[in-house]
Amino acid sequence: LFPAEKDYYQRLFSLLDRSDRAAVDRLFAPMREAENRMGVNDKNWPRREFTLDQVDFLNRSPYYSQWRAAVSNVFAQVDRVLDEEVARRSQPRLAIIVAPAELPVGADRMWMRLRKQGIALPVEVPDNPDDYLPLLLTGSKRMERAPSIADLYAAHRSDAHYHAWMIETGEVLASLGPGHENVIRCSYAGLEKYRKRLMTEVDQLVRSESIRGPRQLSARLKELKVAPSETAMAQDPVLAEFARATLLSGNGTLLLNNTFVEWASIQAIRRARPSVHVVAFGIRNKIKPFSGLLIYADQEKTNPIPTQMDMLGSYVDLEILYLYVWQQFEKFPEYPNKTAYLFAGDGLDQMFIIAPAVFLSKLPSAPAPLAKVNRLMKDWLSLS
Repeated sequence: LFPAEKDYYQRLFSLLDRSDRAAVDRLFAPMREAENRMGVNDKNWPRREFTLDQVDFLNRSPYYSQWRAAVSNVFAQVDRVLDEEVARRSQPRLAIIVAPAELPVGADRMWMRLRKQGIALPVEVPDNPDDYLPLLLTGSKRMERAPSIADLYAAHRSDAHYHAWMIETGEVLASLGPGHENVIRCSYAGLEKYRKRLMTEVDQLVRSESIRGPRQLSARLKELKVAPSETAMAQDPVLAEFARATLLSGNGTLLLNNTFVEWASIQAIRRARPSVHVVAFGIRNKIKPFSGLLIYADQEKTNPIPTQMDMLGSYVDLEILYLYVWQQFEKFPEYPNKTAYLFAGDGLDQMFIIAPAVFLSKLPSAPAPLAKVNRLMKDWLSLS
């Protein structure tokens, strides 16, 4: 578990422990009633045990919907109290979502699904296109190899591990510099060896018919752990499992780079609750025809059609993925009214910002130098 997940359970049990016992009993009474009707007892459901057989037991019960409603009601009431605690002590946070330079549209056609949520900011485009992202993310030109804002945040906080993330399709963010050791770096390209091994092994499992059903496949997939030779994420058990689960639980994450980045971001937000989150999307390949059986297969080997980059398809996809990532942040109490979201397109003369009024009031005059935007982000995080 990530620290944020552990913290949730600690706060949950602490809340229940200090609450009035009669009130807790009333809260759980509908759930206990549903479980009694389902036939749950110490024999078929020993304490501290949870198996797939027990999941099947619940799913087959005619009282399953009643039980689910009771469970949802418990957490709706408990989470409201816990979320209020988190919101009160939440600090300013930052999310930067970068689009690739190769998209076939200008800034006027970007971030269309988010337009009602924020404002557009004209920015100065540097003479050297290679300096665009370094100026935005580090405040300096590429040749200066300055630390990114995620690196500065990680260095500034003693407990910064898992609080600063960089997730990307390729090496755009990694190329900025060596970076701080506490910044989590997750790259679709960087996981290539592991991805290809997963595709090969899962495809063989499915084709061999040695897996009798979804439960057996799920159990086997949990054994396909990442090796240290495949990614640095393997050195950390939490991140190693994060990589495995992200690649195998998302729909299309093995095959599509931007789908992986979106799903990895959503999982990181849900589980780790990062304070600084930088995302760099890319251009995906054109999707080749494949059957459900081949969803785990390496498309370069199984399909003779030449691989082609899909600029227009990537643009259409990303317009939806920007929205999904922003909505995921806003689900959790750490982020609403505390987070500055900056959507940038590499090389574009305009960026899009969703942020609290205090952040927006300090935006530099347009066209804003990217280094000044970087300075504002540092001030927002108290890194100056």
